[in-house]
Amino acid sequence: MLRKLLFIAILLPLAFAVQAKAPIDSAQLQKLVDTAHAQFKDIKDGANANYIPILDTVPSELFGVVIVTRDGTVYAAGDVDYSFSIQSVSKPFTTALVMQQQGTELLVENIGVEPTGMPFNSKLALELLDNRSVNPMVNAGAIAAVSMVDAKSERDRWKQVLNNLSDFAGEKLKLMDEVYDSEYSTSWSNRAIANLLFNYERLYSEPEEALIVYTKQCSVGVNTRQLGMMGATLANEGTNPVTGKQLLKREDVPELLSVMMTSGFYDESGLWSYRAGIPAKTGVGGGIVAVVPGQMAIAAFSPRVNEAGNSVRATKAIEYISQELDLSLFSAGTK
Repeated sequence: MLRKLLFIAILLPLAFAVQAKAPIDSAQLQKLVDTAHAQFKDIKDGANANYIPILDTVPSELFGVVIVTRDGTVYAAGDVDYSFSIQSVSKPFTTALVMQQQGTELLVENIGVEPTGMPFNSKLALELLDNRSVNPMVNAGAIAAVSMVDAKSERDRWKQVLNNLSDFAGEKLKLMDEVYDSEYSTSWSNRAIANLLFNYERLYSEPEEALIVYTKQCSVGVNTRQLGMMGATLANEGTNPVTGKQLLKREDVPELLSVMMTSGFYDESGLWSYRAGIPAKTGVGGGIVAVVPGQMAIAAFSPRVNEAGNSVRATKAIEYISQELDLSLFSAGTK
């Protein structure tokens, strides 16, 4: 309990200090998303993540950028209504569900919150690190998080995960069946991770059940507007700004954001923190959501990803907006 109180005392003021910065008018926000889209739309670097075969079929020129403020106002440019598979951007939101059900300390005990310093799908990390699962932003920890959902059956587990993602988006989200079939039929690496976790007693359901629900979670369809709303819910202290539904306790939001900051950008999380300075989560489907506590979320989507699995265009767009608005949690409005 003392550890938790100290954690909140340190991080809560930092997380919501951004509110003290000068207000930003709506015309400026729309101009920024328009400029970010125009400036980076012609970049050809990276490639679709074709190790999941279905992702190679997504048109690589798609590019959308949104800002969603904590009151639910949306500023958008580009292909923001195109539905893509959420992939690993789902991880913080299922983590939030586990935190609501099980508490923050059990998340630390049963999974962990430390960065691995290794690729997001590393099996070597399971063997080298004592916690095995390490943190819920990498595949091992995310599979473990799915297994921690308080469920009576595989169907119940999936229903809770999907409903939770929908609640964050403020709209009903759906499974993309073709993505799930493609991903599940090639999920040998994640199946190995689930079995290793089970062997080390760091998985809390049957391995195949956890794998199936985790794969479905990654195969949920979302567009950039919806992704922005999911991030805005965290920016709004855990309450969806449109529906008013509280999905994570206010005092637990900084703890989730801290894990996103340290591990949300795969093994480029340090570089992201250095350049953008705001918590974010990325996915190999091309989506990224970043959270500015107390103010807004910035989301972007484009299918071409770099070697770390991060969308090249989306990364640049969000970095640009963060730098232009001086949003880094570490800057204290120094510009």
